[in-house]
Amino acid sequence: MKALLQRVKHARVKVDEQVVGEIGPGLLVFLGVDKPDTPEVADKLLDKLLGYRVFADEEDKMNLSLEAIQGELLVVSQFTLSANTRKGLRPSFSSAATPDQGELLYNHFLDSARRRLARVASGQFAANMQVELVNDGPVTFMLEINS
Repeated sequence: MKALLQRVKHARVKVDEQVVGEIGPGLLVFLGVDKPDTPEVADKLLDKLLGYRVFADEEDKMNLSLEAIQGELLVVSQFTLSANTRKGLRPSFSSAATPDQGELLYNHFLDSARRRLARVASGQFAANMQVELVNDGPVTFMLEINS
């Protein structure tokens, strides 16, 4: 399972020109699910993501986590993160989870996040979405948990 996280001042996601998810300061996370992923893998990734220290402390050092600053979280499903780009000029998606498995684990991830954070927003699984954000820094990290 992969999470591309971006520290943001604010972000929002639209489907058919309608805002379906929006946050203020916090993290925008693009979530990719692979075939071997499980709810346990999703929980480990969420633990890492919520504790990952990407926010500045009083000395302007990246020492604070999303939980520590009580920031907001926007999670957007993105199966293209599972692409194999090692060979050729066309990505392969053979390692990506099936749509049913991907949706199940995406929803599990969201439900778990909502139990731990006050503000969690999301995109719409498998929809054509437009994502708008103001990246703070910019600060962007790829987190991966293998099953």
